[in-house]
Amino acid sequence: MAEPPRRRAALALAALAVLAGAPACADRPVSPLPVRPPAPAASTVDAAAPPTTTAAVPETSTGTRPSRSPAPPPPTRSRTARPTAPASTALPSACLGAVRYDLVLAETELALLKSLCFATGGMLRIRGIGPGQVTVDRPDLVSRSYEAGVVDIRFVRAGTVVVTIPQDGRTYPITVVVV
Repeated sequence: MAEPPRRRAALALAALAVLAGAPACADRPVSPLPVRPPAPAASTVDAAAPPTTTAAVPETSTGTRPSRSPAPPPPTRSRTARPTAPASTALPSACLGAVRYDLVLAETELALLKSLCFATGGMLRIRGIGPGQVTVDRPDLVSRSYEAGVVDIRFVRAGTVVVTIPQDGRTYPITVVVV
């Protein structure tokens, strides 16, 4: 015999209530994103410094040693100290990193945009332009593609690239520094 419609609706509502309480993705662990360790402060460890020694304190005639404050402990030396990262791996503070930067020509005043800075792998996406209009002076440092009014320029090697964009009868150069 078939269940009444009210009972079926109540069962469906109960099933939804049970599913709503269950976590969707919480049962799968995720790993954190990789980060650079903080650069250590100026190194106080000097590998060439001789080890400190303590001199023997002579006993007095009473058989006790004279009271002196104990010598401070020698500085500890860690063999696991990490070397500081070379300056070439640190991004300048003005660099955007390896991100996609969207440049919508209908909303951007190109005369105000003179330069950009990306990490290798960054992308400049120019929206609202025809095929073959955007040029670069260093094609060996970039990978370009065009589709449906969108030019994607991916910066694949470090260097300086001048991207030229025509708009309203003028050409606007944008200097892109890739680190």
